[in-house]
Amino acid sequence: MKIVLNRLRKFRKTIAIVSVITMVLIIALLGLITKTKMQAFPKDLNKFIAATEKYTYFDRNGVRLNVTYENQWNVNDQIQLHAVPELLLKAFVFSEDKRYFEHSGIDWLARLNASKQNVLAGDVIRGASTITEQVVRMIHPRPRTVWSRWLEGFEAMTLESQFSKLEILEFYINHVPYKARRRGIVQAADYYYDRDLETLNEKELLTLAVLIRSPQWLDPVKRSEKLNQSINNLLGRMEQADLLHKDPNIINKQKLALLTPGKTYYTQNFVDYVSQQDETWQTGSRNVYTTLDLELQRKVQGMLDNRLDNLSRHHVQNGAVLIVDHETNEILSWVVGYSNHKDKAFNKINSVITRRQPGSALKPLLYANTFMHGWTAATMLDDVPLQESVGLGMHTYNNYSREHYGLISAREALGNSLNIPAVKAVQYITPNVFLGFLYDLGIKSLSGHPNVYGDGLALGNGEISLYELVQAYTVMARMGDFKPLSFIDGDHIGNGNRTVISEEVASLIGDILSDPGAREKEFGWGSILNFPYQTAIKTGTSSDYRDAWSIGYNDKYTVGVWIGNLDYSEMHEVTGSSGPALVLRSIFNELNKNREVRPLYLSNKLVRKRICITTGLEADEHCEAKDEWFIPGTLTSLKAETEKKNIRIKKPGNGLMMAMDPRIQDDHEYFEFKLTEINNVENIRWYVNGEKVGETANNIFHWKLHRGKFVAYAEVLVKGENMPIITENVSYKVN
Repeated sequence: MKIVLNRLRKFRKTIAIVSVITMVLIIALLGLITKTKMQAFPKDLNKFIAATEKYTYFDRNGVRLNVTYENQWNVNDQIQLHAVPELLLKAFVFSEDKRYFEHSGIDWLARLNASKQNVLAGDVIRGASTITEQVVRMIHPRPRTVWSRWLEGFEAMTLESQFSKLEILEFYINHVPYKARRRGIVQAADYYYDRDLETLNEKELLTLAVLIRSPQWLDPVKRSEKLNQSINNLLGRMEQADLLHKDPNIINKQKLALLTPGKTYYTQNFVDYVSQQDETWQTGSRNVYTTLDLELQRKVQGMLDNRLDNLSRHHVQNGAVLIVDHETNEILSWVVGYSNHKDKAFNKINSVITRRQPGSALKPLLYANTFMHGWTAATMLDDVPLQESVGLGMHTYNNYSREHYGLISAREALGNSLNIPAVKAVQYITPNVFLGFLYDLGIKSLSGHPNVYGDGLALGNGEISLYELVQAYTVMARMGDFKPLSFIDGDHIGNGNRTVISEEVASLIGDILSDPGAREKEFGWGSILNFPYQTAIKTGTSSDYRDAWSIGYNDKYTVGVWIGNLDYSEMHEVTGSSGPALVLRSIFNELNKNREVRPLYLSNKLVRKRICITTGLEADEHCEAKDEWFIPGTLTSLKAETEKKNIRIKKPGNGLMMAMDPRIQDDHEYFEFKLTEINNVENIRWYVNGEKVGETANNIFHWKLHRGKFVAYAEVLVKGENMPIITENVSYKVN
């Protein structure tokens, strides 16, 4: 028996030794694993945060534009510990970790109490994370497991060995998460109250301490009773701990002046554009100061949105505004319609750079190009119904009002935005030349072959952006100098600066566009386009009322407004003058406030002459006369030269496809060949497939129709000319 007992004692001793060794090995292994799994902390928490920061964009006055909360950290709205209201700081520490200044990272007593309550409840109803452990969880996020809590405890002790209590607490109050991805007490105060911390009453401050427990469950709007219960509970416990310097009943009766959800002003479209540009402007700083004026942006957003509201019954959904100070070439406002309304269609599309048909808004650029090639404001154009070949068929051009004015000056043709003279203008310089000119003005969206647009280019049948159009108008406003628009504060020089047109041409266009008399025939003397101060104004409307434009410039600002539907549906007869012009007028009224508006610059190189109204020639005693401005050396009638250059076959159009009419005998079926209008024609010889088929003394010939493929041209002999003018070939087909 004694031997058995001795053996039993030895066995127990062995078991104890093995258990101790095993325990030591397990603890050592656990310590080793813990050490390998623990993550290090940076030497400077602020540098750690800065390394994760995205670019922050500011307006010209230092107000932040990209109010985004997608960053991992609160990188902009930090506050130093000494600036935090004392009550809020006490509430944070008391509510989250009342022994914060006593432990070294882990509050073992709090963990023991929490474990006891959880066991009794049979569920996890309480945690015991210290503020330091919560900071660890922010820096090293992990799944919420027992192992994670184990690691967080040791990392908390490491964190407190590297940083002081005050440094950790300051980090915590600046980065603790709230609702809607807000971090830190400054962002929380802004989100819930739209106010700074120092303006909040005691009860409002306490909400910031309470809400971090459960921002959703204690939502001030949806669950105000739950929030009030939590505040009352905190007040009671703080009073017992003698942490209040005011009667808790008085605090409890205070009101929460919560922010009422309302309009915000969306600048992300502008920020996105800036961030996507060539990064040569970036200097390494994470703070980017732009040219945008946020206060102006807010006002213009309201103007545009109100106008869209008023036009909604006309099926108008979208709009955009771009404002430029063309003296410095800085973008001041970049507004997308309804950008602050979640329920509006397509309002996240950056419509400032979306390509749309400009309609007649291109006409000032067209006439500027003709003035560069010899036309004058007094050049006489025949405004009569016009039929031209377009694609495989014929198209009849008309003015918007369907009225025609016969011989009319280029000044009135542009001022009244007449279509027929504009088509003749683009025929004079050719679509190819006009496209090249538009490209020089920065309009690069029109990248198709000139044949793609044809004469319709004069009427804006291509698609360009509001950005491109405004940039082109700044060239005229700046007397011919092209400069890329600037969006970075102080970057006024840019790349690609060049002179595109002369100051004489630029100032002549501005004089026409600001002349109420020039637009009187179509718009009347009481037009909304007649501004209080001299302003060059042009409107445009695309086919089928899908786009309406108003654009203008005065001595300092160039402004463009577009409204339409981004889904390409038609508005209900909304034009440039009936839709966006009112917004344009309101914007200029705002821009002109509190400043002395100067007249538009008029080049001193221009010559003022008295001319005959009906001919455009220098006046004599036999005609009704008026004054006009001329570029030196251009006071001549260019009508003959223009007609000579434009001699071509109008009918048939190149590529035209025709079919014989079975109801008409073949011998009696003819097709009308027609040349452009020209005076002083002596003789015209008509050729088809190389053979002369007829000869006429005017510009019309009736060709006997028959099936086949054909190429036609004409030889035109003009009185006083020795050699005939040979037109270009046109190809057509008859089935």
